[in-house]
Parts: sequence; structure tokens; C-alpha cells
Amino acid sequence: DGKYFIVRSERAGYLHYYRHTLGGKLVNAVTGGPWDTDGTLGFDDKHGILYFLSVEESPIRRNVYGVRYDGSRKARLAGEPGTNHAQFSSNFKYYINTWSDASTPDRITLHHIDGTLLRVLEDNALLKKDIRDFGFGSKKFISIPVSDTLSLNAYLVLPPDFDSTRAYPLLVKVYGGPESQEVTDAWDTDLAWQSYLAQQGIITACIDNRGTNGRGEAFRKATYQQLGRSETEDQIAAARWLGRKAYIDENRIGIWGWSYGGFMTLLCMTRGADVFKAGISVAPVTNWRFYDTVYTERFMRTPKQNPQGYDLNAPIHYAAQLRGKLLLIHGTGDDNVHFQNSAEMVNQLIRDNKQFEVFYYPNRNHNISGGNTRFHLYTMITRFVMENL
Repeated sequence: DGKYFIVRSERAGYLHYYRHTLGGKLVNAVTGGPWDTDGTLGFDDKHGILYFLSVEESPIRRNVYGVRYDGSRKARLAGEPGTNHAQFSSNFKYYINTWSDASTPDRITLHHIDGTLLRVLEDNALLKKDIRDFGFGSKKFISIPVSDTLSLNAYLVLPPDFDSTRAYPLLVKVYGGPESQEVTDAWDTDLAWQSYLAQQGIITACIDNRGTNGRGEAFRKATYQQLGRSETEDQIAAARWLGRKAYIDENRIGIWGWSYGGFMTLLCMTRGADVFKAGISVAPVTNWRFYDTVYTERFMRTPKQNPQGYDLNAPIHYAAQLRGKLLLIHGTGDDNVHFQNSAEMVNQLIRDNKQFEVFYYPNRNHNISGGNTRFHLYTMITRFVMENL
């Protein structure tokens, strides 16, 4: 209306909306509380309503809310527990909601703005049938205490004939990068391979370490200028906690990840060498000095400003600590995490006389895909898991 603007800010420790005059004076907080908003969906200026995503119910779920610009009459729109995302018509009379949860693929529905269901646009019935036919598992959400003041969100995928008196091998899936989030009550295509491993008697786990989204500014920014330090500490501590469970064999714990997850895998296999027996590192960063400045300097500042942050958390400096079985994979045409990262890691492992396996995909980019490539990749890493856990 030419009088106000709304800004999303962490000024109170969580991501919330604030309304200001055009001169910059704060008028009111539009949202507030010990939870994050997770994205702006629309501004209905005719009725003065902001629509947004929120994790108010739980950090692992997403719901659609509307609130008046003055902060009043906040209300949740229709949507089941899980992960929701709405697209609004230009007049804000209707919205299309995309919903999923950890066991159910996307269901897309059309609603009136009051929440009334008007039509199911896609229910993914054929995919749901495949999920049943192939015996997909489900995610069991847990909280892992890693210290007296810190617990981490996580999930497990258990074998279909799970026996709590039996000790199973465990494979941890890790990404862990800043402002990411893997532990969500949402459909995830990784569940296919995790379910296959579960059918072979391997428990899989995923843990969101410090630095990830959904839990406020302090949790999200805990890794600033020290990428890899807190995240590795959290993954190691969580794996130790899981290893103490009667149904997990603490001597058969592995870890795998891609990109930032590959970086994390190398750090866990070296700094956590007494915990992880085997690891698969795909397209890893091995030294932040090799990565692009737009991303790296956002979280690490420059090497001149933060030399210790770069060097104390670089996997190439911990190669001598490797003890378990390692498979290192990279595409030689990777234009995101340059092939230099793995080449330098291989040289350092050789200098430190460490035995490991390595596989390069010629001319493949960061996705390592095309033709039969992805099937070949997953066949290889499945074999490695089965032989080494």
C-alpha cells in the first residue's frame, strides 16, 4: 500500500516476519515464537494476509499458515501432519496443496481458501502400489541425546522382520551441510535403497547435526567459520549412542554421503576412526580452499581471514587417521566439487600409506548420472556395504 514493508529476520533468534514503515520504524512483529518460519508463499494485499510455511508444530514437519499483517488471526490452512506446500491463485480464493509424509509420496489437492477440498489432482496411486509391492519400509523418528544440552533429530529404517534382541549392522546416511535438513516427515526417494538394505538385514539411519535448518538461529549458525567440526562431533556422538543399543552391532557401523556428505564421511572415517568400520565418500570436498568462493566464503570467510577454519577441518589433513574400509568415488567432469578434491585426497592417502578403494566415472558431473551410470553406482556401493558391514 506504499506505507509499509515486511522483512523476514532472525533478530529474536528465530526466522520471523516484521512490519516496518517505509522509513524503517518497526510497527509490529507479524509472527513470533520459539520456532522458524520456513518460506513465504504469498501476500494477499486485499485482505492484508501473509501466507507462509512454518515448523511451529515440529522441526521435522511443514504446515501452511496465514496471518494478518498486524500479527492477528494466525491460522493453519488445511493439510495433514507431514510436509505441506501451497501455491495460491492470483486472487487468493484457491490454493493447490502438495502434501507427503515419510511413508506416502506427494498428494496434490485443490482447495478453497477456507480449506474445503475441491479436487484431488494427483494421488500417486500407481507409485503407492509399487511401494507396497516392493515392501518399502518406513522411517522411525527418534531424538538422540549427544550431550546434556543437545539432542539431534534422526530417523531409522528397520528390517521388515526386525528383532530387538538381535544386533544388526548400521549404515548412517549423512549430508549435514549448512542450512540443509534431511530428517523430515516427507517423502524421500532415498527410502527405496534404504528399504532394500533393510530387507538385507541392515539398519539405516539419518541424523541432522548442528548447522541444519528448522531449529533456530543458534543451532543453524553453530558451524559458522568451522565447517565440519561440530557436524563431525555430532555424527560421531550419535553413532556411539546408537552403537550402545542392543539391536545395533557397534563393531559394524558404516557411513556414506555425497558432496557435503562425502566431506562428512571422510571426516567421520578419520576423526571417528574408532566408531566407523566402513565409509563411502561420493564427490567429496576435501579442502574448502578448493571449493567455489560464493558458497565457501558465505560460511567460512576468506582463507586469509580464517586460515584455521579452513585447515583444521580439511579431510586431507586427517588421512593418516584412517583405519576402516573406504570407497572414494568421483566424476572426473564434476563442475561443482572439482575432481581436484579427490585427486588430492588420494595423494595424501598414498603418502600416509593407507589402503582404500577408489572409482572414477569419466566425464560424469556432480550427479554421476546418464545412461546406466546411476544403476552402476548403486550396484557398486551396495556391494561395498554388504562386504564390509
